[in-house]
Amino acid sequence: MYAPYWKDDARGVIAGLTRYVNKGHIARAVLEATAFQVREVVDAMAKDSGITLDVLRTDGGMVMNDLLMQFQSDILAKPVVRPMVKETTALGAAYAAGLAVGFFQDTEELVANWAVDQRWEPKMDEESRERLYRFWKKAVTRSFDWVESP
Repeated sequence: MYAPYWKDDARGVIAGLTRYVNKGHIARAVLEATAFQVREVVDAMAKDSGITLDVLRTDGGMVMNDLLMQFQSDILAKPVVRPMVKETTALGAAYAAGLAVGFFQDTEELVANWAVDQRWEPKMDEESRERLYRFWKKAVTRSFDWVESP
Protein backbone atom coordinates (compact mmCIF):
# COMPACT_ATOMS: atom_id res chain seq x y z
CA MET A 1 0.00 0.00 0.00
CA TYR A 2 1.48 3.28 -1.09
CA ALA A 3 0.78 6.88 -0.04
CA PRO A 4 0.04 7.87 2.58
CA TYR A 5 0.62 4.57 4.45
CA TRP A 6 3.74 3.10 2.81
CA LYS A 7 3.09 -0.45 4.00
CA ASP A 8 4.58 -3.11 1.76
CA ASP A 9 3.09 -5.91 3.86
CA ALA A 10 -0.51 -4.75 3.27
CA ARG A 11 -2.75 -6.66 0.87
CA GLY A 12 -6.02 -5.91 -0.87
CA VAL A 13 -9.13 -6.89 1.04
CA ILE A 14 -12.85 -6.63 0.50
CA ALA A 15 -14.55 -5.81 3.78
CA GLY A 16 -18.13 -5.38 4.92
CA LEU A 17 -19.73 -7.96 2.65
CA THR A 18 -23.17 -9.36 3.32
CA ARG A 19 -24.92 -12.22 1.55
CA TYR A 20 -26.78 -9.67 -0.58
CA VAL A 21 -23.68 -8.28 -2.29
CA ASN A 22 -23.52 -8.72 -6.04
CA LYS A 23 -21.00 -7.82 -8.75
CA GLY A 24 -22.46 -4.31 -9.03
CA HIS A 25 -21.61 -3.68 -5.39
CA ILE A 26 -18.04 -4.86 -5.98
CA ALA A 27 -17.68 -2.60 -9.03
CA ARG A 28 -19.02 0.38 -7.08
CA ALA A 29 -16.64 -0.42 -4.21
CA VAL A 30 -13.69 -0.24 -6.62
CA LEU A 31 -14.77 3.22 -7.76
CA GLU A 32 -15.33 4.40 -4.22
CA ALA A 33 -11.95 3.02 -3.12
CA THR A 34 -10.30 5.09 -5.83
CA ALA A 35 -11.99 8.25 -4.53
CA PHE A 36 -11.10 7.47 -0.92
CA GLN A 37 -7.45 6.91 -1.87
CA VAL A 38 -7.38 10.25 -3.67
CA ARG A 39 -8.81 11.92 -0.57
CA GLU A 40 -6.14 10.35 1.62
CA VAL A 41 -3.37 11.65 -0.64
CA VAL A 42 -4.97 15.10 -0.92
CA ASP A 43 -5.30 15.24 2.89
CA ALA A 44 -1.68 14.15 3.35
CA MET A 45 -0.46 16.75 0.84
CA ALA A 46 -2.43 19.49 2.60
CA LYS A 47 -1.02 18.44 5.96
CA ASP A 48 2.57 18.36 4.67
CA SER A 49 2.41 21.57 2.64
CA GLY A 50 -0.11 23.64 4.56
CA ILE A 51 -1.87 24.30 1.25
CA THR A 52 -5.48 23.21 0.81
CA LEU A 53 -6.99 22.22 -2.49
CA ASP A 54 -9.76 24.43 -3.85
CA VAL A 55 -10.67 22.23 -6.80
CA LEU A 56 -9.45 18.85 -8.10
CA ARG A 57 -8.54 18.78 -11.78
CA THR A 58 -8.66 15.23 -13.07
CA ASP A 59 -7.34 13.32 -16.05
CA GLY A 60 -6.92 9.78 -17.31
CA GLY A 61 -9.28 7.02 -18.34
CA MET A 62 -11.27 6.80 -15.12
CA VAL A 63 -12.47 10.41 -15.44
CA MET A 64 -15.00 9.22 -18.01
CA ASN A 65 -16.97 7.64 -15.16
CA ASP A 66 -19.42 10.32 -14.03
CA LEU A 67 -20.36 8.33 -10.91
CA LEU A 68 -16.72 8.31 -9.81
CA MET A 69 -16.32 12.02 -10.48
CA GLN A 70 -19.42 12.90 -8.42
CA PHE A 71 -18.36 10.59 -5.59
CA GLN A 72 -14.87 12.10 -5.68
CA SER A 73 -16.35 15.56 -5.31
CA ASP A 74 -18.56 14.36 -2.46
CA ILE A 75 -15.72 12.65 -0.57
CA LEU A 76 -13.36 15.62 -0.98
CA ALA A 77 -16.10 18.19 -0.32
CA LYS A 78 -14.51 20.07 -3.23
CA PRO A 79 -15.43 20.67 -6.86
CA VAL A 80 -13.99 18.20 -9.36
CA VAL A 81 -13.23 19.30 -12.92
CA ARG A 82 -12.73 17.10 -15.98
CA PRO A 83 -10.82 18.75 -18.86
CA MET A 84 -11.76 18.54 -22.53
CA VAL A 85 -8.55 16.57 -23.15
CA LYS A 86 -8.70 13.56 -20.82
CA GLU A 87 -5.17 12.22 -21.39
CA THR A 88 -3.10 15.13 -20.15
CA THR A 89 0.09 13.09 -19.76
CA ALA A 90 0.23 12.60 -23.53
CA LEU A 91 -0.83 16.20 -24.04
CA GLY A 92 1.96 17.38 -21.75
CA ALA A 93 4.53 15.44 -23.76
CA ALA A 94 3.21 16.97 -26.96
CA TYR A 95 3.29 20.44 -25.40
CA ALA A 96 6.88 19.94 -24.23
CA ALA A 97 7.93 18.85 -27.71
CA GLY A 98 6.05 21.77 -29.26
CA LEU A 99 7.75 24.23 -26.93
CA ALA A 100 11.17 22.69 -27.64
CA VAL A 101 10.86 23.13 -31.41
CA GLY A 102 9.19 26.53 -31.27
CA PHE A 103 5.73 25.37 -32.37
CA PHE A 104 4.29 27.08 -29.28
CA GLN A 105 5.40 30.56 -28.28
CA ASP A 106 5.28 30.06 -24.50
CA THR A 107 3.39 28.36 -21.69
CA GLU A 108 0.71 31.07 -21.75
CA GLU A 109 -0.36 29.73 -25.13
CA LEU A 110 -0.68 26.27 -23.61
CA VAL A 111 -2.68 27.50 -20.64
CA ALA A 112 -5.10 29.17 -23.05
CA ASN A 113 -5.76 25.77 -24.67
CA TRP A 114 -7.03 24.20 -21.43
CA ALA A 115 -10.82 23.93 -21.20
CA VAL A 116 -13.38 22.36 -18.87
CA ASP A 117 -15.48 19.48 -20.13
CA GLN A 118 -17.55 18.99 -16.97
CA ARG A 119 -17.58 20.10 -13.34
CA TRP A 120 -19.04 18.31 -10.31
CA GLU A 121 -19.96 20.02 -7.06
CA PRO A 122 -20.17 18.16 -3.73
CA LYS A 123 -23.72 17.11 -2.84
CA MET A 124 -23.12 14.79 0.11
CA ASP A 125 -23.74 16.11 3.62
CA GLU A 126 -20.76 16.25 5.97
CA GLU A 127 -22.08 13.62 8.37
CA SER A 128 -22.49 11.04 5.59
CA ARG A 129 -19.12 11.90 4.07
CA GLU A 130 -17.26 11.52 7.36
CA ARG A 131 -19.11 8.30 8.26
CA LEU A 132 -18.17 6.72 4.92
CA TYR A 133 -14.58 7.91 5.28
CA ARG A 134 -14.37 6.50 8.81
CA PHE A 135 -15.53 3.09 7.52
CA TRP A 136 -12.99 3.33 4.69
CA LYS A 137 -10.15 3.96 7.13
CA LYS A 138 -11.35 1.07 9.30
CA ALA A 139 -11.29 -1.24 6.28
CA VAL A 140 -7.82 -0.02 5.28
CA THR A 141 -6.39 -0.89 8.69
CA ARG A 142 -7.64 -4.46 8.19
CA SER A 143 -5.19 -4.82 5.30
CA PHE A 144 -2.11 -3.92 7.38
CA ASP A 145 0.48 -6.52 8.39
CA TRP A 146 -1.12 -9.15 6.15
CA VAL A 147 2.21 -10.71 5.25
CA GLU A 148 4.15 -12.10 8.17
CA SER A 149 7.93 -12.25 8.22
CA PRO A 150 9.39 -15.77 8.21
